[in-house]
Amino acid sequence: MAAAAASPAIAPSSFPSTRTGPLLSFRVSRKLRVSAAAASADPPPAFRSVTAFAPATVANLGPGFDFLGCAVADASLSLGDTVTATLDPTLPAGTVAISGITSPSFPRLAERLSRDPLRNCAGIAAVAALSALGVRSHGVSLSLAKGLPLGSGLGSSAASAAAAAKAVDALFGSLLPRDGLVLAGLESEKAVSGFHADNIAPAILGGFVLVRSYEPFRLVQLPCPPALHLCFVLVTPEFEAPTSRMRAALPKNVALSHHTRNSSQAAALVAAVLQGDAALIGSAMSSDFIVEPTRAPLIPGMAAVKAAALEAGALGCTISGAGPTAVAVIEGEEKGEEVTRRMVDAFLSVGKLKAAATIAQLDRDGARVISTSSLE
Repeated sequence: MAAAAASPAIAPSSFPSTRTGPLLSFRVSRKLRVSAAAASADPPPAFRSVTAFAPATVANLGPGFDFLGCAVADASLSLGDTVTATLDPTLPAGTVAISGITSPSFPRLAERLSRDPLRNCAGIAAVAALSALGVRSHGVSLSLAKGLPLGSGLGSSAASAAAAAKAVDALFGSLLPRDGLVLAGLESEKAVSGFHADNIAPAILGGFVLVRSYEPFRLVQLPCPPALHLCFVLVTPEFEAPTSRMRAALPKNVALSHHTRNSSQAAALVAAVLQGDAALIGSAMSSDFIVEPTRAPLIPGMAAVKAAALEAGALGCTISGAGPTAVAVIEGEEKGEEVTRRMVDAFLSVGKLKAAATIAQLDRDGARVISTSSLE
């Protein structure tokens, strides 16, 4: 039987954390416990099983390092992760186990992921959600289907965490508030890549999200006009860029002039989203003077890929999250094929890397339940 993890005892977690090694213990943050105070104690299950999907995410969006992100998906919902949470009477009450992991598009990925729920992104988030809900009378098993590669810069860990938190919450009646869901997922992110919510927040909430602060925890959803048909050309080379390595490359000191320029571009990006100005969104995304210049040299061919995207008519291009995925913004899909071709060619000719490409749309829904199984 798969290893089971109990809902953790009440204890404050460290803040912030950038731990990237094995997870030896698990603690639920005080913020998460407070947000769950209104939830009924030991709630009864609403379903026998729930399957939830969470989309890929583009974090940073250029100048918004660690505080801006958006959700992206395709029509088939293949660009994201899916988790099924099932009541499991064979498990000790209040525990989580991982019963299976599949990765149809990435044959060897599943075997790289631990089935220990305290060393798996979905498992950690599920344990946090179960604890926040106050569930003590039921065990839950998880089945994870990975649609995103690891170390791609598309929020792979966040997608697993978001889908798991959503599925577990729905299994017991969808009692957690918005921030409670995000904080459950953030426990997972903290254990894997550090305490930053620019992937997990849009993965759960959808659309564009601004992380205003952590103390207190404040998120701002940025609604953009429904008429804006924003598309994202996502080109992922066969090159893994671990978040820990890409974070280690960041500058320890930033010139005031660079800070000022990045701040103005981030503000312009927020205004552009609210106004539905696709051209300004692209321009602002392309104008990161702090993070991209230090990370781009670590991704073979990245500078040439960005130049190729802009020459082909993209409104903007930058590194998605920590990379190595390059993301270009276009309005509508008319130029999608040409931008895609030029970016893939640039990775191959300059970076000597093969690359896979997807044209995705802004995902306004975030994590959602896609199927349920009744108790009877």
